[in-house]
Amino acid sequence: MQGRKTFTPGIDKAADFIAAEFAKSKLAFFNNSSSYFQDIIMTKAKPLDISGTLDTETLSSSNVAANTTMADLHISSLQDYEVVVVKKEDDFNKTVFPLFDREKNLLILVDTAHAARFARMKRFAGNAKFATAVSQIFILTANLNPTSIHLHVKNELTEQKLKNVVAVIPGKTKKDEYVVFGGHYDHLGIGKPDAKGDSIYNGANDDAAGTTAVMMLAKYFSTQKDNERTLIFVAFTAEEIGGYGSRYFSKQLNPDKVVAMFNIEMIGTTSKWGTNSAYITGYEKSDMGKILQANLTGSKFHFEPDPYPKQNLFYRSDNATLAALGVPAHTISTSKMEEVPNNEPNYHKQSDDISTLDMNNMAEIIKAIAISSKTIVSGKDTPTRVEKEK
Repeated sequence: MQGRKTFTPGIDKAADFIAAEFAKSKLAFFNNSSSYFQDIIMTKAKPLDISGTLDTETLSSSNVAANTTMADLHISSLQDYEVVVVKKEDDFNKTVFPLFDREKNLLILVDTAHAARFARMKRFAGNAKFATAVSQIFILTANLNPTSIHLHVKNELTEQKLKNVVAVIPGKTKKDEYVVFGGHYDHLGIGKPDAKGDSIYNGANDDAAGTTAVMMLAKYFSTQKDNERTLIFVAFTAEEIGGYGSRYFSKQLNPDKVVAMFNIEMIGTTSKWGTNSAYITGYEKSDMGKILQANLTGSKFHFEPDPYPKQNLFYRSDNATLAALGVPAHTISTSKMEEVPNNEPNYHKQSDDISTLDMNNMAEIIKAIAISSKTIVSGKDTPTRVEKEK
């Protein structure tokens, strides 16, 4: 589907395919919906004019990135915004990207040493987002201690639509207790051709593999008909541009009623331990991993704690929003995320296509998730909660 980029015909066709698979499994719709689609309205802001001064320095589109959905934004005082400084020695990604999720007016002054990363970040700031009355304004400057600001940002606003694909198997005796199985179905779309002339970022492992697992698990549990808790199966949109699909989904249900979430992300290759293994992000944050492993006693499959803590994977996928609300929401993956030398050679590249996937191992992972989740699905086991984010 030409890389399933958000806001393209390809991702809509993928959504139709997933919905058709849910229909084949005779799954119910989520809440009061009349379809498997969960519609999401986003706002795209296209800058028409960015002008002003920071002390005596001229501000323009070259050194300002505005993460805002305001049509006409004026800033005339530093006191109107919380000022955040990103120094030369700071880790740019770890400092800057969490600021996009702050529900607060922020003025972020970024040292010019980060000029290259700032340019890449500007594209992210221009993505469509949920409409909000707060803004984050990023300024690339050597003046990290200004005394005055005058800034005008004028935008052209347009609405853009996305959709999650969601299906349900109602529980028998514990209908108000939910177990979620999810994975994102969007990817990066079409980019510059590589050395082989391939311009399509297929996203077979990231995350058609996880989406496939969600569809197969839905099919499996629909035939078992023994779930005491309600099971929710969701293919998330817009993970690659900020996790908007999972963020929207998380607001549509009471997190206190979500007993567990299985987020399945990149399971098409073997893990660092080889076949019949996968890792669980945030393993130490609840006892869910221990429950899953106990249910696999006697099998050759084993789950492991996340071996890449420096990558902060627990907060980088679609489990993050529910986890922040206290849900034992964990990602299951096999992706090798070291920087070097044994990382995934096809990660976020055109070469991430179906020929690179280990289908037999992927099938074993899906089976292991089905088997290991049984006592949670049946209501026998309830994982401990994750500490809520403050």
